[in-house]
Amino acid sequence: MINKKVCMLGAFSVGKTSLVSQFVHSVFSDRYLSTVGVKISKKEIMTCGKEINLLLWDMEGKDAYVDINTSYLRGAMGFFVVADGTRKETLDIALELREIAFKYLGKPLPNKLLINKADIRNKWEITPEMLEGLREKRIDFFCTSAKSGDTVDDAFKSLTEEMLQEQNSAK
Repeated sequence: MINKKVCMLGAFSVGKTSLVSQFVHSVFSDRYLSTVGVKISKKEIMTCGKEINLLLWDMEGKDAYVDINTSYLRGAMGFFVVADGTRKETLDIALELREIAFKYLGKPLPNKLLINKADIRNKWEITPEMLEGLREKRIDFFCTSAKSGDTVDDAFKSLTEEMLQEQNSAK
């Protein structure tokens, strides 16, 4: 079995923990509990004909007063940056964290941007024009819903496949 460490990065309250819970347990809870430090979950998946053991490091959120603990990124094979579609400032934080991760890790690793809360898209502050800007910058993103599960599995599968491609091209 192949082990892959994946980190979840983003601002506070964007849904990182809820996305992991939806992916690992197919469960959503309305109760908000702030992650302190890091919470590690595990899920085995089958993709590209291989069994993959994903070790999901759900890191505490970043805001103006709290920076991420970059040492948690050590050994990561890929990562997600998560934004809340209803709060456009979280997109800026997600993109900033993406650059911090690249700098800390010394190279661009497989990564995906998850714009969460697609189930309430009518309340989004992130506009179609902003999404087009991400496409133009070739930032791979998924509009997800931790609540309904929409595109959550697709996003994790896509990142896993990209990590496997990266591993195979490095051989």
